[in-house]
Amino acid sequence: MHKLPDCPECQSEYTYEDGTLYICPECGYEWTAEADAEAEESKVTRDSNGNILTNGDTITVIKDLKVKGSSNPLKMGTKVKGIRIVDEVDGHDLEGKVDGFGVLYIKSKFVKKL
Repeated sequence: MHKLPDCPECQSEYTYEDGTLYICPECGYEWTAEADAEAEESKVTRDSNGNILTNGDTITVIKDLKVKGSSNPLKMGTKVKGIRIVDEVDGHDLEGKVDGFGVLYIKSKFVKKL
C-alpha cells in the first residue's frame, strides 16, 4: 500500500483519497495529485542559471552583495564552499562558508554552480 501525502496546510498524516482529490479530515483542505506534484517540483532549489543545487555544492557569487553587520561587501566571483539548502530565513535559502566572512545565508538567485 502506498503512503498518501501529508496535508500541505496542516501537515496532518491522516489524509484520504476521494476520487481524484486528497482530503484532510483535520482541517478540511482538499487538493489534487497534480497540485501535490507541482509542490514537490517547487521545492527544488536552483541557481541563477537554472541548475539544481544540492547540499555540499560549491557556488560562486554573481554580483557584489552587502553583508549585514560588515562594512565589506561580498565581491562578485567569491566562492562559497559546502552549501546547505535551508528553509527560507528572510528570503535566503542557502547557507555556506565564505573565507573571511564565516557562515552566511545567501539567496540562490545571486549564485551560480561551479
